[in-house]
Amino acid sequence: MTVTSLIRRKFLSPLLEFLHDSRAVGIVLIICTLISMIVSNTAWGSAFTGFWTQLFDLQGGHYYEVAGLHLPNSPLQWINDVLMVFFFLLVGMEIKRELTIGELSSVKKSLLPVLAAVGGMVVPALIFTCFNSSSEYAHGWGIPMATDIAFSLGVLSLLGNRVPLSLKIFLTALAIIDDLGAILVIAVFYTDHISIGFLLGGAGILALLVLFNMFKVKRLVFYIIPGIVLWYCIFNSGIHATIAGVLLSFCIPLDKISQLEHRLHDPVNFIVMPLFALANTAIVFPPDILHAFSNTVSYGIIAGLVVGKPVGIFLFSFIATKLKLAALPSGTRWSQLLGIGIIAGIGFTMSIFIASLAYHDASQHAIQVIAIISVITASLLSGILGFVYLRLIRD
Repeated sequence: MTVTSLIRRKFLSPLLEFLHDSRAVGIVLIICTLISMIVSNTAWGSAFTGFWTQLFDLQGGHYYEVAGLHLPNSPLQWINDVLMVFFFLLVGMEIKRELTIGELSSVKKSLLPVLAAVGGMVVPALIFTCFNSSSEYAHGWGIPMATDIAFSLGVLSLLGNRVPLSLKIFLTALAIIDDLGAILVIAVFYTDHISIGFLLGGAGILALLVLFNMFKVKRLVFYIIPGIVLWYCIFNSGIHATIAGVLLSFCIPLDKISQLEHRLHDPVNFIVMPLFALANTAIVFPPDILHAFSNTVSYGIIAGLVVGKPVGIFLFSFIATKLKLAALPSGTRWSQLLGIGIIAGIGFTMSIFIASLAYHDASQHAIQVIAIISVITASLLSGILGFVYLRLIRD
């Protein structure tokens, strides 16, 4: 046996086997999250967290200028506003395929994740408002509305074949719709400035991409280059740039989706997502961390995500099916859908992002930290409870 074949058998084969395991994404995300949170609260914490948030242009704020272009101004922004676009492009293409020829191709099945997402946003927001309606922190109602696509799908992937493919697609669709709803909420309620010029520019590029699709243009380069311009317009418009990935995905020709998915799968899941986890969980906890759980903001966020999400998703889905507006995904049970609702309580990135916008004043820094800790706690609880629940009901 040659040295090369020995290395391949001993090291590369197990690695490739792991990478093709559906649970690998979830395992990698969890490991990166633990590493980031542990390192952030050690002696190396300041250097670690500072690396992700350091500004390339200290005077530039959210942007820095290169050759007249306004671009993201820190490693964290490049990950969240640029690299994550590829993740949204990937999941958006999966949704388009399922809407066209797959599990969501009928009106009743495609309507269910839309209505479930609405329930998963409305009920958590109402719960937060019940705890905080009379306080100065009431404007944080948008924090528990979001479902984190990356982490929720990561946890679901740990269950492997225990969860039907149709439910994974349902959660993906629900999470995308949920995030689009959260982006809309941010644009309307938590954005100080919207650039109409860049929005109109983005709309023009989107119209061009739709025309390419209608006239059956097949070469991907005619979608990728305008897609980059679309991203630039949306990023500079004040709206979260990742929506560009979703918009572009729905313009990609159906017969090219499998090819592009194959190219993006490993880089997105094993480069983009680990970087995303490392950067977004680099949070320093305060010494009096228990104080974070004795506040109406923490009550509203934790109850909204852990309880409000599954209740809203299940309730709206149940009503929709009883009214014959929608139908359950094929081969699934109501008990399984409840488990998906619990996992959807993983708010994480978008919830943390909204928290940073809702309490952005210097005078509200302490409550912002409390909100972020509450989001992490609620997301952890939702992930564990959903994982255990779905394992138990199958067994």
